Amino acid sequence: MGAGNQTEVSVFLLLGFSEDPELQPLLFGLFLSMFLVTVLGNLLIILAILSDSHLHTPMYFFLSNLSFVDICFISTTVPKMLLNIQVHSKDISYIGCITQVYFFMIFAGMDDFLLTVMAYDRFVAICHPLHYTIIMNPRLCVLLVLICWLTIFWVSLIHILMVGQLTFCTGTELPHFFCELAQILKVACSDTLINNICLYVATALLCVFPLTGILFSYSQIVSSLMRMSSTEGKYKAFSTCGSHLSVVSLFYGTSLGVYLTSAVTHSSQRSSVASVMYTVVTPMLNPFIYSLRNKDVKGALRRLLNRAASCP
Repeated sequence: MGAGNQTEVSVFLLLGFSEDPELQPLLFGLFLSMFLVTVLGNLLIILAILSDSHLHTPMYFFLSNLSFVDICFISTTVPKMLLNIQVHSKDISYIGCITQVYFFMIFAGMDDFLLTVMAYDRFVAICHPLHYTIIMNPRLCVLLVLICWLTIFWVSLIHILMVGQLTFCTGTELPHFFCELAQILKVACSDTLINNICLYVATALLCVFPLTGILFSYSQIVSSLMRMSSTEGKYKAFSTCGSHLSVVSLFYGTSLGVYLTSAVTHSSQRSSVASVMYTVVTPMLNPFIYSLRNKDVKGALRRLLNRAASCP
C-alpha cells in the first residue's frame, strides 16, 4: 500500500521521547505520577469548591471549570503515551490521532479562554467593586463559560474537517508523544496551505486575543490600584490576583518556550520535552498554586479532608 488518502492510512507512529528501552520504565513512572497528581489535585479543588458555600462565587466557579478542563487536558495525551510504553508500541490509529488532535485543541483553547474570563472577573471585582455582584451574576458566568465551549468546539471542528481532506503516506512518523495539529500538517503528503492559514488564524484567536484581554484587564487593575490611598487596600485587592497571575505566567511562559524552542532548534526531541511543560506540568501545578496562595481554598480543602477522615 503506497501513498493514499486518509482512509488508507490506519496507523501513525508516535516517536515519543526516547527509543532507549532502559528509559521506558523511568518515563512511565514519571508521567504516571504527574498524571495522578494532576487528576487528584484538580479533583480536590473541584470538590472543595462544590462542598463549601463560601466558595460559591464567580471566581471559584471559573476556577472549578479550569480544574475540570485541566483534568481533561492531561487525560487527552498522557494515558495513550503510558499505554504505548507499557505495551512497547508506538502506534496510534488514524481515528485515534484525529480524535486526540480535536480534544487537545478544545481543552488547550478552553484553558486560554477561562484564564481570560478569570482576568475579566478580577477586573470587575477590583475596578467596579460596588457593581460586582450585579455584573458578575450567575447567569452571565454560565453564559461566558458556555460561549467559550461553543467557540472552541466549532474552531476545533473546522480544523478536523479540513485535516480529513488531507492525504498521508503509510508509515507516517510523528516526532512527538501525542498528535498535535502542527505536526500532522508537517507530515501530510498533500498541500496544506489553507490548513496552515487557518492554523495561524486560530492561533491568533486562541492566544493573541485572550492574552490581549488579560493584559488589558490587568492594566486597568494596576491603574485602579495606583489611585488607592491605602497600602493595605492595595495589597488586599492585588492579593486576589496573585494565583491567577502565576497561572497565566506559567501557561503563556511555557507556551512561548515551546514556540521559541521549535523556532530555534530543529530537534524534535527538544520540542517534545518543551511541550511537556504546558501539556503536563502546568495542569499539575495549577492546584498547588491556587491552594498554597489562597487561604479560602486552603480552608475549604482542610474542611473537606477533615470530613472525609471523620467518615466511618
